[in-house]
Amino acid sequence: MSLFLKFSKLSRPLTSRRVHSAANPEGGFRRAWALIGRPLRWIYWLPLGLGFTQYFYTLKTIRGRSMQPTLNPDTSSWDDIVVFDRYSINSGEPIRKGDIVALRDPLDSRKMIVKRIVAVAGDVVKTLPPYPDAEVFVPEGHVWVEGDEPFRTLDSNKFGPVPLALLDSKLMYIVWPLDRIGPLRPPISPVSKRGASRDFRWYSDMAAFEREQRRQSRVTTRSTTTSHL
Repeated sequence: MSLFLKFSKLSRPLTSRRVHSAANPEGGFRRAWALIGRPLRWIYWLPLGLGFTQYFYTLKTIRGRSMQPTLNPDTSSWDDIVVFDRYSINSGEPIRKGDIVALRDPLDSRKMIVKRIVAVAGDVVKTLPPYPDAEVFVPEGHVWVEGDEPFRTLDSNKFGPVPLALLDSKLMYIVWPLDRIGPLRPPISPVSKRGASRDFRWYSDMAAFEREQRRQSRVTTRSTTTSHL
């Protein structure tokens, strides 16, 4: 008799669980949906996210030193993370001199590089070594790109004018590191108040302005903008 009672006690919870599941199938459905619902929601929104980054805006991490000091300056221990605008390139908005763009490497299409637009179609550029010709006419449908750091860059002075079809996106905004967050500002001559000391920021802005002046002095302008459509 004692063995029968012990067996009955052990069996009762298992029996009750089976009866409860059979009587309440909605509970099992809720548990199953809880397991698969979140992955399904991710799958639902995934095409929208992929489309957004493919045709509108995307984040990229800048590697290397060819765009110093505009990007990845020596004063920062972090690689810059920036927002690139693909919509303006895909929609045919004008490409302007001074824009920083991401493009396919003309020498290796598997790589993406980041350079500055120095000249557009119709301009004549005074080249830098190692380019074999002293001057180059930028043909229609092409741009001339260079890195901001001339001694650490592989750019049009190596591979010549770049077809507009290789352009991927245009840099719009720095999001990391936080002390440099914000849109890129065009280089302008810094102004200091009378009697105020000139700090590191002033000298940095002046150096950027002088670099831009030197770039512009090498370009004979035939047009200010060009469209890649």
